[in-house]
Amino acid sequence: MSPMLSRRVCAAILSTCLSFASAAVVAAPAAPPVIEIKTFMFMSAALTVAPGTSVTWKNLDAEPHTVVSVDGTFRSGALDQGDTFSFTFTKPGTYKYVCSIHPQMVATIIVSAPRA
Repeated sequence: MSPMLSRRVCAAILSTCLSFASAAVVAAPAAPPVIEIKTFMFMSAALTVAPGTSVTWKNLDAEPHTVVSVDGTFRSGALDQGDTFSFTFTKPGTYKYVCSIHPQMVATIIVSAPRA
């Protein structure tokens, strides 16, 4: 076998191996979203997620806050500084929510199925 042919064969084999290796790489799942509550605001006034996503709220303020959906789908108790509340969104839709202690604090979660 000539050295040139040998290089071509090795290059073809290497290319095939790399193709299989890259096909086997799986993306790591994204970290679940965390909405920070600070300076009397939900830090992400609007968030879009896929069905089945768990969203966590974390209160970073020294004052207590709540996370209450306008339609009654979810409701946290009072969250003191450092406390968290999580909810898993299973159905597509638009979920408006508010802090019941500070009603000027409003935000929205949009749950939509990924487009094919």
